[in-house]
Amino acid sequence: MNRVELLAPAKNLECGIQAIIHGADAVYIGAPKYSARSAAGNTLEDIAQLVQFAHGYHARVFVALNTLLTDAQLAEAEQLIHQLYHIGVDALIVQDTGIFNLNLPPIALHASTQADNRTVEKVRFWQEVGCEQVVLARELSLAQIKEIASQTNVRLEAFVHGALCVSYSGQCYASQALCGRSANRGECAQICRLPFDLQDAQGHSFGKKHWLSLKDFDLSNHVGDMLDAGVRSFKIEGRLKEVEYVKNITAYYRQKIDAALATRPHLKRLSDGVSTYTFAPNPQKTFHRGATTYFFNGRNKDIFSFETPKSVGEYLGYVKRLLPKGFVLSYATPKVIERANKLGDNNTTAEIAIHNGDGLCFFTPDGELSGCKVNKVENGVIIPNAPVSLRVGDAVYRNADEQFLRLLQKPSASRKIQVTLDLEGDTLRISDGTHQTSLVLEGPFEKSNTPQTDNYKRVLSKLGDTIFEASDICIDTAFFIPSSVLTAARRAVCEALVLQRLNNQPAPLTLPVANHYPFPLQSDSYLNNIANQKARDFYAAHGAETSAPAFELQEPDGAVLMFCKHCIRYALGACAKENRGLRQAQSPISEPLFLIHKNYYLKLSFNCKDCVMEVRKG
Repeated sequence: MNRVELLAPAKNLECGIQAIIHGADAVYIGAPKYSARSAAGNTLEDIAQLVQFAHGYHARVFVALNTLLTDAQLAEAEQLIHQLYHIGVDALIVQDTGIFNLNLPPIALHASTQADNRTVEKVRFWQEVGCEQVVLARELSLAQIKEIASQTNVRLEAFVHGALCVSYSGQCYASQALCGRSANRGECAQICRLPFDLQDAQGHSFGKKHWLSLKDFDLSNHVGDMLDAGVRSFKIEGRLKEVEYVKNITAYYRQKIDAALATRPHLKRLSDGVSTYTFAPNPQKTFHRGATTYFFNGRNKDIFSFETPKSVGEYLGYVKRLLPKGFVLSYATPKVIERANKLGDNNTTAEIAIHNGDGLCFFTPDGELSGCKVNKVENGVIIPNAPVSLRVGDAVYRNADEQFLRLLQKPSASRKIQVTLDLEGDTLRISDGTHQTSLVLEGPFEKSNTPQTDNYKRVLSKLGDTIFEASDICIDTAFFIPSSVLTAARRAVCEALVLQRLNNQPAPLTLPVANHYPFPLQSDSYLNNIANQKARDFYAAHGAETSAPAFELQEPDGAVLMFCKHCIRYALGACAKENRGLRQAQSPISEPLFLIHKNYYLKLSFNCKDCVMEVRKG
């Protein structure tokens, strides 16, 4: 439990390989079928290639197979799991409890965040039924994570960065109810990112905004707190993100985690190898909606992204002056810094270099996000490629940094494992500190008349096309060994060492399995997401008799479609808990509230006891 991993997303093979090169200890990738991102499925051949690459560094590959399955899909899912096991996948991320009742190979299972893991009881249950790792709900506070860690032994995985679902994961049915596309079956229509007109019971409108859209998660300044709380796997969201995002964010958190581990000698990173970069990682320079710590330090107002669900990028400053051909920005004034802090951006500088081709964006007077490309910059004047509707004082952002993206579109990192090489007599040895192999060179060799130490070191140091880098090379031989022979030997011992590493991939942590440990059933309802008989049998075996089918099989009347910690009443300043003594008659809103988008009507209610906003059909 003292091994710490950085877990990065892989949309595809390329993203997975680049995540490893840029410092990930593990990657998660979609199975050919049945992953919670149906648009991010991958072939078995690509997953096998990723496994081979990752295992060279003793990094791990997890496959997401975390959708609800019907009875008709179970046999195919079982066959797929066996195929994934045989190609060396380290673990499956699952939601459907029916999978536990399949004829499974000895592959590690991780309880997906879709399994709604937000209580001690739920996490302990997954521990007792043999899960190696549990993915915690994003809504948890630091205190709640500490409590769970103190009362369980299972490895805890927590999101540290990326997009936020407004509803508890696995408990969102809006997409299914409104579009016939189930989020629990990998087809989320992202209802939460739509613009809605918010109206109260009197028909008063609070405006058309993205009332359910949140900023992106960013706990980069709390990595140490998370480690101390008991988190051992730091997860970056983004299985639909492009490779530039994966490179940038993985490198950023590699540096953050390494810095935290440097002051915690009892903890070690899970995989081997050190990554070096050609760029300075910056999360604002790839997809970025603004940053929030969400509920990590308790409820706060800095979680919403009401204006737009799109990437606004990094905050540059505000318009100081408008000119016929362009505009001038004001950068690091106290006002700019204050705005930047509100956005969660802490990298504001005295002046930011703007380059030809950069993408800028801003909000028009009617509140719509608009943008332009930079044609050129002359003496501080930004000249756009087309007319823009800007006013003095408008905030301007950069959502495409051309020079930064060019760096990421090239090879932007290398990752090397330190090894020692010893040439003693006619024997060449290589060691990574844990594994060692040697090779007797084919002779006979004559004795050298002149010292060859420098030449031999030069030949043996050429490890550029391998995953290794020589930290020390020792030469103790009097033989004259041709460079071609030594080169071939170097390649042979490197290949043998890689093979040793592949054959000695660390086994997953195993815990005793309690086959009849009681499931913490809250209610017999659609919320248990039972879509097949094996799932129902699993619950019964763990003392929870259930009959209610999954929402996808039968939509209950009046069902809650979303359970949200994000609260619109709170956002409007009408929270009864925050404003002690505020009565309904004094409230600035007349409830109930409704969200309206075209033919979608959603009704909001507020469970103040549990501090949850509930969303139903209106």
